Amino acid sequence: MKISNGGYKKVFTGLGIVLVALFTLMTGVVNNADASGIVVYKDGDKYVKIGGRIQLQYHFKNMQTATTDPAGEDSIFFRRLRPFIEGSVTKNWKGKFQWDMGDAAGDNEIAIKDAFIGYSGPHNIKIEFGNAYFRFSQEDLTSSKKQQLVERTFVGDHNYGSPERNTGVHLTGSLLEKKVTYGLSVAIADIDPDSKKLDFDTPVNQNSDFNQGTMIGARVSFHPFGHLSMSQGDLGKGGLKAVVNVAGYGWQNDDDNNTRTNISGMDTSGGSKLDVDNVEGIEVSGAVRFKGVSVDAEYNSFRAETVDNRATGGIYKDGSTTLENFAVEGGYMILANRLEVVAAFQRQDADNYAKKWKRTSFGLNYFVSGHHVKGQVVYRMGENLDGVDGKDENEVFVQAQYVF
Repeated sequence: MKISNGGYKKVFTGLGIVLVALFTLMTGVVNNADASGIVVYKDGDKYVKIGGRIQLQYHFKNMQTATTDPAGEDSIFFRRLRPFIEGSVTKNWKGKFQWDMGDAAGDNEIAIKDAFIGYSGPHNIKIEFGNAYFRFSQEDLTSSKKQQLVERTFVGDHNYGSPERNTGVHLTGSLLEKKVTYGLSVAIADIDPDSKKLDFDTPVNQNSDFNQGTMIGARVSFHPFGHLSMSQGDLGKGGLKAVVNVAGYGWQNDDDNNTRTNISGMDTSGGSKLDVDNVEGIEVSGAVRFKGVSVDAEYNSFRAETVDNRATGGIYKDGSTTLENFAVEGGYMILANRLEVVAAFQRQDADNYAKKWKRTSFGLNYFVSGHHVKGQVVYRMGENLDGVDGKDENEVFVQAQYVF
């Protein structure tokens, strides 16, 4: 696949803007690799912490089918503009809320992210009441500020079956000095109906056509060489660490808001929108870190059914689909705590796909101060987008990140 001359000019212009932004950020670096906020007040058990992340991104893509020439388009935007406040006034309890002004859409002028009450009284157990991460998908549970690629792969993308944040009760715990960790979530979760996606969304940022339902899920992780935190890459070129995870969930539509299906079947006015009746998901994943080498791999599979069992389109065939995602990504720290080269392969298949959708990525990460200040460049090649044979797309991502 080729990029036109105009496309190259757009790419270099976008690169220049984002790299200048990164250089500017480099002039005010904090020497702390833990990107988890700043405590601005503390008195015994009482504290207030503030923080945030700024991710300025340039994205270029050119799509090509068997019958068309490459058509390029680009944009520069704040991928995330996300402050948070966390605090406590009593032992074992805290509150946190986080919002995103870079992810606002439609009537939602801001997107609510974390918004929960946390309790940590029981030994090695934490409970979050509110809007927090559902305990599914190793990649989705890894913060966006600690990803090796600019964008998550299929296995961690809420558009393709990973629940992300939902409103309910979320429990996490550990055993055997954190060699075994586990999680349990019971939540209210919405799905944005779309025949091409299996798109989970939180009910606190609800649109009028979202399917509403309840979901329960659990995960167990084994860390044979000591606890491995949810952070991609091995910045400090440390010793051997590894983790193996299994997880699963079930979601059921409560039939309160099926706006795309009428009593006689499909409502054609909805176009490509399809109400989802139920979803079951499973995950098997793992990761290894050793001397600057990192590898993350994940497979997840989702069985989904539409309210109208005759519906065919996008990922669905005759009212149902098995959506399968696989991804493996890895990196090597050429310079400890500074420069990392990364590569990834991901694949998606669904019952109504003519061909498997594949993506191959290559990139570089430069760390100015750990995950506080870093720059990322990724080139991603896509084949058979949305399962359509011969529909391909090349993309360039450039991102400057500042976290405090």
